Amino acid sequence: MTSDSQNTSRKRPVNLTLREDLVAEVKSVTDNLSGVVESLLVDYLATEKKRRTDIVAEANATVAFWNEFGDQNGSFADQHSTL
Repeated sequence: MTSDSQNTSRKRPVNLTLREDLVAEVKSVTDNLSGVVESLLVDYLATEKKRRTDIVAEANATVAFWNEFGDQNGSFADQHSTL
């Protein structure tokens, strides 16, 4: 999300429970606690989306590897089937 879209996006109040000492310390360095939290949430969301995409890509690569292995070598179970 770009800073332009952050400024024009509709906002709504939410309730958060944060440590009092942490809020006091953050307020000593910024007047915009909401902006800081919003920025951190944007970063967290991007990181989490990438992490999940990477997990799916790794799973897909593993499935492709085992499918190729099975195509080349057959199934271990085929040698031991009683059917």
